[in-house]
Amino acid sequence: MFRIALIGLGIGLLLAILAWAYGHVRYRARMADARAAWAAITALAPAGAPRFDPQTLHDQPEIARRYLTHAIAPGTPLTPVVALQMEGVFRLGNADAPRALRMAARQILAAPGAFVWIPVMRGNGMRIDGSDGLWRSHGWTRFWMYQAIPLARVGSDPDVDRSAAMRPALESVWAPAALHPDLGARWQQTGPDTARVRFGTGTTAIDIDLTLDAEGALRSLVGQRWSNANPDGIYRLQPFGGTALAEATFGGYTIPSHLAVGNHFGTDAYFAFFEVRVSDADYLTAP
Repeated sequence: MFRIALIGLGIGLLLAILAWAYGHVRYRARMADARAAWAAITALAPAGAPRFDPQTLHDQPEIARRYLTHAIAPGTPLTPVVALQMEGVFRLGNADAPRALRMAARQILAAPGAFVWIPVMRGNGMRIDGSDGLWRSHGWTRFWMYQAIPLARVGSDPDVDRSAAMRPALESVWAPAALHPDLGARWQQTGPDTARVRFGTGTTAIDIDLTLDAEGALRSLVGQRWSNANPDGIYRLQPFGGTALAEATFGGYTIPSHLAVGNHFGTDAYFAFFEVRVSDADYLTAP
């Protein structure tokens, strides 16, 4: 009986090793896809980028001039492509019983239309690796525990694509050149300290709403995101956004360096599940 038990234990251990190895192979393949998208987005860095001249904003709404002259130093090359380093907290669950994971991540962002986010999250005895991204209008969310056990493998779905499109639009505040009218952003002043910025046209246009202080620093941002993060689990438009808690300057750009964001911003259901501090931002231009 003891020998049978040992054989059974050995078979179980072998199957577990094989399952982990198979999962790890899948993880490595998907991470290779994410790195390929990262390289392609990096290649979008413009050559001969024009330099910021505040005088070019003379015909823009006051709030656009206020934001852009605060966010971009005169003479800074206008590039919407930035490589970011960040750390912070990713909260699972809900506001009543959150479980916090420490997070460190790197991201490539070509605002307002593409990004790859690669984090490592730790806590509660777990390590979670993977990526979140949008490239060529296709979005994905893929995460594994211990680089082998799948936790989320979402992609190749119109709902996911539509949901993912809001993220780089909102995160354009980390690439302020993307909010310059010369790069296609259209500004509408909606109040003394508020603006609506539109990217794109027609049915695929995306609007984000910004609130600024008197100096032009961002205070809050929100957009209507296509999401199933609701009690019904049904995809629908709902507010996603948050608040800027601090700012810092990198390479001529002054950006929110501490953000807290989540679903249902501005409602009683708001839960800031993602709180992040940007430690570095490298604005890319081609030689």
